[in-house]
Parts: sequence; structure tokens; C-alpha cells
Amino acid sequence: MSQQIIRDVEAEYFKSQKPQFDIGDTVGVHVRIVEGDKERIQVFRGTVISRRGRGLNEKFTVRRIVAGEGVERIFPLHSPRITQIEVVRSGVTRRAKLYFLRDRVGKSTRLKERRVASKKGVHIEGEESIAEAQARKAEEEAKIAASRAAQQAKENAEQ
Repeated sequence: MSQQIIRDVEAEYFKSQKPQFDIGDTVGVHVRIVEGDKERIQVFRGTVISRRGRGLNEKFTVRRIVAGEGVERIFPLHSPRITQIEVVRSGVTRRAKLYFLRDRVGKSTRLKERRVASKKGVHIEGEESIAEAQARKAEEEAKIAASRAAQQAKENAEQ
């Protein structure tokens, strides 16, 4: 009975669309900041190094380097202050927590980019898929063929 009451109370605070991101992804977290009577949105962009908790208590940690110093920030996933979470790039990881990045400096903090397998090969997630590229290329070739046919018809009409 008490579990049901807790779930009912928590349900109104859940975000309707939970953003899809994993550990190792570089994300931009759009945070609403209130300063006096003014309000603005600031983007905190970094690598997700951990996720923990379930339900309303779910949190994630984002790490970035600012002026040579590592800065980590923990965000509650369902916080009303977070307006948007955008995935900038997806990283390949083999661990649940990336705390080892705290000891690294410079280029060694970079992670490989996740590639997604498709029917005819591999492409980088977020970029144009191979099928989309082939469709776009076919459309361009059709336009070129149509313009050549129009040019040919114009030349034939002049003669």
C-alpha cells in the first residue's frame, strides 16, 4: 500500500521523455540558472562518467576540463532545472564507471567514437546513414539527368 502511494507521488515529477544516453557519451546539459529575478540557460558540455540510482533518484555525473582543471557535476535526471540533454557524440566504453578519466590529462581523455552497423557497412552514429547518402546521391543524379535532358531539348528546339 505505502509503495503504491510513493509511486503515485513520484509519478508527477517524472520527465515524460527520458533522454537516451550512455556512459562515455559527450553530452550538453542545458541547465536553467536563476539569478535574482532573471533566468537563463547555461550548457554544461562534458563526458558522462557515471550513472546511478533508479526511478526519481537517478543521477548522472558529467566531467569536463576547464582551464586545465577537471570539473565534475552531478545532475538528477528528472530535475526540473534541466531543460534538455543533447548527445554530442557517443563514446565506446567497456566499463560502467569511467573514474579512470580523472587521472588522465590531454588527448588520453578522449574515447573512441561509437559506430553503428548498418546493412552495407559501418557509419558514425548521428551522421547520415549509408542508405540516406545513397538516396540523396540518386536524387542529385536524377536532377542532373533532368537538367541535361532539358538542355538537350532546348538545343534541339533551336535547330
